[in-house]
Amino acid sequence: MTDRIVDFLRRRTEDGPCMVLDLDVVRDNYTSFAKALPDTRVFYAVKANPAPEVLDLLAKLGSCFDTASVVEIEQVLAAGATPERISFGNTIKKERDIARAHAYGVSLFAVDCEAEVEKVARAAPGAKVFCRILCDGSGAEWPLSRKFGCAPDMAGRVLEHAHRLGLVAYGLSFHVGSQQRNPRMWDGALAASAAIFKDLAERGIALQMVNLGGGFPTKYLKNVPAVRQYGKAIFEALRKHFGNRIPETIIEPGRGMVGNAGVIEAEVVLVSKKSDEDRMRWVYLDIGKFNGLAETMDEMIRYPIRTEFDGDATEPCIIAGPTCDSVDVLYEKEPYELPVSLAIGSKVLIEGTGAYTTTYSAVGFNGFPPLKSYVI
Repeated sequence: MTDRIVDFLRRRTEDGPCMVLDLDVVRDNYTSFAKALPDTRVFYAVKANPAPEVLDLLAKLGSCFDTASVVEIEQVLAAGATPERISFGNTIKKERDIARAHAYGVSLFAVDCEAEVEKVARAAPGAKVFCRILCDGSGAEWPLSRKFGCAPDMAGRVLEHAHRLGLVAYGLSFHVGSQQRNPRMWDGALAASAAIFKDLAERGIALQMVNLGGGFPTKYLKNVPAVRQYGKAIFEALRKHFGNRIPETIIEPGRGMVGNAGVIEAEVVLVSKKSDEDRMRWVYLDIGKFNGLAETMDEMIRYPIRTEFDGDATEPCIIAGPTCDSVDVLYEKEPYELPVSLAIGSKVLIEGTGAYTTTYSAVGFNGFPPLKSYVI
């Protein structure tokens, strides 16, 4: 929470929940990534927060961009980034979207199977492709396994197929899981990557790049290592597995770039119990899973919640959102400690919410509007 955000919320008079993001924090985060891995290009994961102000700032700072759709590509181009600074990093793309991206000048595409390679070859002839491999995401609070990527022993065949179809077999990518708190988790994926590099080199195909993915965390309730610790661990793993022939590398921070830059202000709508004997309070907020807090699913992301009554006596409670859907419960398996003095109408501040909140907010489920966003 920055003084600028506190001052903005103090002056705000509108009703309803909102997310306020401080660009100064984003600027500092970008600088930290650039210093931690100075020989690595930063591709900001646009899906984390595509606010035009964020994209404009990062484009001016020299960032590249990881995009998941044509709309995101158009947003990045509108911010002033050139096509060679854009990666179409989604492994699941319609062929016509590949063609549109290629028409915009984008020439770097992710794949994870031969069928996707064939789509790229037809729609973007001569483009560069990198193959995403599956890797161990243990230790991550938001795992990213199974849906994207192929087994490492399949990647060589996928990239060889790309080479035969006239594409540039450019490299590999992996993702160790979002909110990865163990800097050593890149080691295993880099070992697998080095083996694939060697195998393809023996077949006459020289890969050039390893996309180290995202996973860089923001601070929620638990402390996380500093970015420089990730940089040190990753560089050590690169030297260990690639020796003096370290490939070109890129990273895709999203949460780590904008997560700690944003704070949501919400309001308590109701405090109640389910029976006279019930010792557990229910605290209902005017924001829930469908209004921006989708990452509370299975209680994987536990956001810090601040109130004006911090310091008072606390009791465990169940926190829920405002919609008429029974899954709109944020924290129940592990109840959340909140002040007993919290009451209807009290404001709460939910920290670390600059990433994956406004973009997960529903258009209008139950008639609730999308989460308001302010960038300062």
